[in-house]
Amino acid sequence: MTKRPYPTDVVEQARSVLDAWQQINPEMTFGDLTLAMLTGDVQDTTPIEQQIINLETQLTNARNERDALYAAMWEKLKRVRAGVKANYGDDSSQYEMVGGTRRSERKTPARKAAPTGQTLICKRDCQTWRSLFFSMQVIPKDEAT
Repeated sequence: MTKRPYPTDVVEQARSVLDAWQQINPEMTFGDLTLAMLTGDVQDTTPIEQQIINLETQLTNARNERDALYAAMWEKLKRVRAGVKANYGDDSSQYEMVGGTRRSERKTPARKAAPTGQTLICKRDCQTWRSLFFSMQVIPKDEAT
């Protein structure tokens, strides 16, 4: 989003300036700028702001409707895939056609290797399972013996 050439509270600032200008001297002008001109600009913003609020509400409603349709469609897609998987199997080409990953094409999960040279031991003062669990430490193998 690009930076706007005016502050976000420009209307509030204009109202504040109008109040002060009214108290100082309503007849004072700045070149061709009068109190009435600035008042008109502030009044012209009200219907535009209301229109923006209405459009944002409509956009929110449209997004909510879209999201509800997408959720319903997703549930149907899952049902179709589950049905094809049940009828043809999870390693069939039909299952792959509806977007499933064939069992034979899945990667096997890799196990994490245990750190070498370390082992878990329990201190001798363990009383209960809980204290056993919280007193376990990782120490080098040569110190464990």
